[in-house]
Amino acid sequence: MNRTGALSPSPRTLDVESVARFDELVKAGARSLHGWHAQSLDLRGRSRELKALDPRGAVFLGCTFDNGVEESLRSRGALIFPQLGGVPFNPYRASLYSAQELYEDIATEEYESTLDARVYQWSILPGRRGSLDSTLAAALHDHAIGDALDELLEHGVLAGKKLVGVMGGHAAQRGTSEFADAARLGRLLAQSGFTVATGGGPGAMEAANLGAYLSGMPDADSAAALQALGAVLGFRPSVTAWARQAAAVVERYPQGTATLGIPTWFYGHEPPNLFATHIAKYFANSVREAILLELCNGGVVYLPGAAGTVQEIFQDACENYYGTPETVTPMVLVGRDYWVRDFPAWPMVQSLAEGRPMADRIFLVDTIEDALAVLTR
Repeated sequence: MNRTGALSPSPRTLDVESVARFDELVKAGARSLHGWHAQSLDLRGRSRELKALDPRGAVFLGCTFDNGVEESLRSRGALIFPQLGGVPFNPYRASLYSAQELYEDIATEEYESTLDARVYQWSILPGRRGSLDSTLAAALHDHAIGDALDELLEHGVLAGKKLVGVMGGHAAQRGTSEFADAARLGRLLAQSGFTVATGGGPGAMEAANLGAYLSGMPDADSAAALQALGAVLGFRPSVTAWARQAAAVVERYPQGTATLGIPTWFYGHEPPNLFATHIAKYFANSVREAILLELCNGGVVYLPGAAGTVQEIFQDACENYYGTPETVTPMVLVGRDYWVRDFPAWPMVQSLAEGRPMADRIFLVDTIEDALAVLTR
């Protein structure tokens, strides 16, 4: 199931997601490529095999071939989607992003030269969002990210894991009690057996990913990381300094616990944090929000935030309102004064829940420890 919204599952297709898998199938005696979907594979050096196979019904997306092979495949019935020129990303990528990929060379280069920044710059060029080729490239990319996310959740390191979402504002500064609380929540959730998923950005999202990432380390190491990050409080005025400080922590603790971040280029002012080990970054924010809430099968914790967090609360509430009892997941709002007085989302959620299956799955608590108790009882 592709989480960008596939038309329907098809039992008659075979996703060939690596060159090793292609070689394995050929070695096993494959004669036809019918129903094979090969995505972003470097198939140079396999001309003999490709020319010997019947390619009718095969689909190749952004693959690389030796000279003459593409023409041969197409003339014999294969459908080939070419690589797209002038695009700073791979629309057919077969895996999620890592922070190392998005921030490559951040130790020596400015943020503006990183892949993350170049893709965002591409997306906001005048006329870009309305042009057909750009729209197609972005849509293909987001579909590929959905495929990669499915693979991670169904067959990768997160297969069978209980995911808990942590939502909160991007404005929470390192070195503050709000940041430390979010980090402690991520740490406690991971130590309780949950996998932490966030919107993948800075602030509370970075803190929750950080806490989960370092959950296998001693308390002293977690405290040291928080102190080190506090040397650069936020991503303004310099994303470069903010990212370099996080990269130094990752370098010091390279074997962290797996966490998930699902950010978006729609919000260019929110750079992705470096403590999500798996990053599903989308162009379409609406798709990203829906997927993030959908996959949190262990519930969602809402820390204080502003418009984005409020949007997520009510989107989640809508899903639970119309959901069958078996699909309703816990919603835990942390901060009684904040969600009753400052941003009174809680009274609205209570009103929606009255008489519905979700009524006993919504919670308003005061502390991080209270939130954990709700999710683990």
